[in-house]
Order: sequence, then C-alpha cells, then structure tokens
Amino acid sequence: MRFSKLLIALVALPLSLPLWAQGSLVTFKFLAPDVALEIASAALQSCRDEGYQVSVAVVDRMGVTQVMLRDRFAGAHTPQTAERMAATAVSFREDTLTIAENTTSNSSLSGARFIEGTVMLGGGIPVSASGFIVAGVGVSGGPTGEANHSCAQAGIDAVMEELELEG
Repeated sequence: MRFSKLLIALVALPLSLPLWAQGSLVTFKFLAPDVALEIASAALQSCRDEGYQVSVAVVDRMGVTQVMLRDRFAGAHTPQTAERMAATAVSFREDTLTIAENTTSNSSLSGARFIEGTVMLGGGIPVSASGFIVAGVGVSGGPTGEANHSCAQAGIDAVMEELELEG
C-alpha cells in the first residue's frame, strides 16, 4: 500500500510540474505597430471630420508610446496630454471620461487626481481584444472631453473587427 502511494506520487510529480511553472512566467498580448497606427490615423481623421486639430497617442498595455500623431495646428500641450490620457486609461483599466466623472472633488476617489502622470480628462480609452487590454488610445485638443472620447472611440472602432478575429 505504501509502495503504491509512493509510485503514484512519483508519477504525478512530473505531470504537475507544468502547472507549477505556469505561475512563474506571464504572457502578454500587445498590439501590432501597424494596428496602433491604424487606430491613431482613424482617430485623427474622425477629429478632422469634426473640425478639430488634435494629437492622438496609442500606448501599449504597459503605457509605453507606440504611435503619436499631432495635427498641424494642435496645441503644443496636446501630445503629452494624449500620451498621459492613453496611459491613464490602460493603468486604471477604464476610459478617462468615466474616471473624470468618478474622481470629482467631492468623491471618495478624488485623490486619484493627484497621482503623478495621470490625466483625468475625457479622451483616453483602453483597447481590449479577447478579454485583454492590449493598448490605450488618447486624444487631446478637441473642444470637450466628450469630443476627444468620441474620436478615440472612432479609432478603436476602425480596427475592432480585426481585433475580434485575432482572438
């Protein structure tokens, strides 16, 4: 009886090693650069169609910039603001329009507005594919946060079918 338990344990041990190893390394999905460029271009075009001069940033899931587009007359502050919006959306796993609404001065979450490098203005949206956040897009320079958000969403919508097919 004791020998059979030992035998079972010796056979089961090598089979269970891959299960233990799964916790040691993590795999991430990242957006391909050409898809990031397609998102940025579509978002920029959406804003142009509305008469807005903006900057559009696409960051990877870690918040590192993949693409930055700045229209001719977009303000000097807009590239950095767009990057920070995109990174904020990825970091908080929520669009910045919602974050802005949830972090008003009388909110229990208002302290989030003081986190260095974050931007709590509408225009940043996380990009998801197959249930994973793969990127973030940020648009800055439109007349309102809602306008920026709309342009960012248009950029994502331009590639959504492609992202769904990849999953």
